[in-house]
Amino acid sequence: MTELRFDGRVAVVTGAARGLGRAYAELLASRGAKVIVNDPGGNLAGEGGDTRPAQEAADAIVAAGGEAIANFDAVGTVNAAQSIISQAIDAFGRIDIIVNNAGNFLPLHPFEEATHASFNRFFSVHVLGAIDLIQAAWPHFKRQNYGRIVNTGSSVGYYGSAGRIEYGVAKGAVHGLTRCLAHEAGDADIRVNLIAPGALTRPGEERLGNDVSEELRRSFGPALVAPIVAWLCHENCPVSGASFTSIAGTTTMIGVGETPGFASDAPTLEDIRDNFDRICGAGMLEASSLDFWDNGETQGRELLSRYGRR
Repeated sequence: MTELRFDGRVAVVTGAARGLGRAYAELLASRGAKVIVNDPGGNLAGEGGDTRPAQEAADAIVAAGGEAIANFDAVGTVNAAQSIISQAIDAFGRIDIIVNNAGNFLPLHPFEEATHASFNRFFSVHVLGAIDLIQAAWPHFKRQNYGRIVNTGSSVGYYGSAGRIEYGVAKGAVHGLTRCLAHEAGDADIRVNLIAPGALTRPGEERLGNDVSEELRRSFGPALVAPIVAWLCHENCPVSGASFTSIAGTTTMIGVGETPGFASDAPTLEDIRDNFDRICGAGMLEASSLDFWDNGETQGRELLSRYGRR
């Protein structure tokens, strides 16, 4: 079996000091990529800063025989994005891969406690942070007719979840960004895809506290997500504009489709009422063998339950 390599490729991974981002950066570097390990070292809310985590992650990659440089810019501004891409170009001469992994989090709270400011906090990092970084790299991708972008969505953005409205709305926007950019790339060899990962990282550990068992750490580890992200970064990956989940070793593709529906040249309110089951695809969706989740928590629990049953 031919080993998939990234020799000669340069990757930027945001939020790469810990958890999922570090797992992505380490796997890419172990396969030959030169990596910019971006992380300002803030808390879960995105506040504060500490250069040590990103530097330690970069040093660990170098100690393992890879090439990596730490970057401490906080995504969410045009200047930060330009600084990150400039560092990649100055250090390694090119940019080929972007993994938009950086994020911020807040404790669960009801919708009535959400504010204009709290929505802005999430959009500036999850959405605009990704847009700014891609825009800074896009001219390089277009000029070299090559680029790989992996954006980070969430099951919450697709299926919803009580108490996470700012996060879910921002992640829903990332899906739209991914789909539109895939079309923007046109015939260029620029692939843009989305990962909705599930892993036990700082947000989960903080929420669960002392209830985190070694079995949960093993079955819900970030390293189990890294292979699909690396594949989406590889030159041989054929898809663009697609969305995937990866939780506890189970990797799935999320599809957006429509039912056959009901057609009429002059539909009435009563027509819609009388054909609503047909519009909703009653019976057809259940028979498709696809999974239709009620919310993000249900999806996560079911995929986690499959770990160790293969």
